Amino acid sequence: MQSIYDRIESLIKMRGMTKKLFCEELGISTGNLGDWKRGKSTPSTNKLVEIASYFDVSLDWLILGKEQEPFLIKENGCTYDWKECEQTKVSLSESEIEFIKEYIHFIRYKKKQSCDR
Repeated sequence: MQSIYDRIESLIKMRGMTKKLFCEELGISTGNLGDWKRGKSTPSTNKLVEIASYFDVSLDWLILGKEQEPFLIKENGCTYDWKECEQTKVSLSESEIEFIKEYIHFIRYKKKQSCDR
């Protein structure tokens, strides 16, 4: 079973960066990273959020190794899987797709903010 550190290490490798650069970019001491590796400690919640955001992965995956659920779009009683929409020959430009993704993230953020009140 992979640990949080193992997943972080694989992200670092996939990005083609050094552990030292990773630590510098995210303000983590190499000592803390070593403690995570040895299981002496784990990243704080805030740091996990930063790491997930930096590598654009879900917190579920980073913490638990759980794959992200497919993103479903509901419209007029029909449900669409975002991946299927991306694979169809819909004539959206790359900037339009990025706008839609940003809008979805914004709506999720606003929804979370209203739930936290």
